[in-house]
Amino acid sequence: MSLKLAKRIIPCLDIKNGRVVKGVNFVGLQDAGDPVEIAKRYNNEGADELVFLDITATHEGRGTTLEVVKKVAQEVFIPLSVGGGISTLEDIYKLLDVGCDKISLNSTAIKNPALISEAAKRFGSQCVVVAIDARKKEGREDEWEVYTHGGRNNTKIDLKTWVIEAANRGAGEILLTSMDADGTKAGYDLVQLKEISSLVQIPLIASGGAGSMEHIYEAFKVGADAALAASIFHFQEIKIKELKEYLHSKNIPVRL
Repeated sequence: MSLKLAKRIIPCLDIKNGRVVKGVNFVGLQDAGDPVEIAKRYNNEGADELVFLDITATHEGRGTTLEVVKKVAQEVFIPLSVGGGISTLEDIYKLLDVGCDKISLNSTAIKNPALISEAAKRFGSQCVVVAIDARKKEGREDEWEVYTHGGRNNTKIDLKTWVIEAANRGAGEILLTSMDADGTKAGYDLVQLKEISSLVQIPLIASGGAGSMEHIYEAFKVGADAALAASIFHFQEIKIKELKEYLHSKNIPVRL
């Protein structure tokens, strides 16, 4: 009998200039508070993990803000995953050194796919998350292209092809953001999640579009292993404890 792995609830902190921000479809950013205070709250509320993304690091050509990561890591006792501006094994060392548990590669992984393999070999696959921002191809419901640099640059790379390559290179997880759904609160892209979860064996984190408890339930039903959300948690529209109780009542395995 296979043991059902608990589905994870992961709040995401998008960081710009040391503050948590939130936008819609990757634009119109609003201030949502202090990262350390927000991280502490999530730790206490029962989040399974935290994702910390320095959203302008790559675009601005700099590394992730280590000082902020260090402060957050000191306050939380759940796994912390960090992304933004990571381009070398040395960058990964520095982040793990200040207390993060996983690193998330996005634009850099596209530019230098060998970094996925090198990082997995050096630090273990469990430490390497490949984050992918994807948007529907013009006029297609079941084909997507990969974007980099915080959604600014269309690589024209096919999503399915890239997911398979990332998994083959040793990624431990895929963090998949639907740019079409991001910030809309209209629900995750279920077609995309179903398609991608059937392609690879590694865990899939759904991101972009959560607006209700039902949306998160739906993402799990089509194959997501974890659900990532930002604004519904930041602005306390949904409490993590209540969400987990709801999922548990729907027979979704969660850590209560």
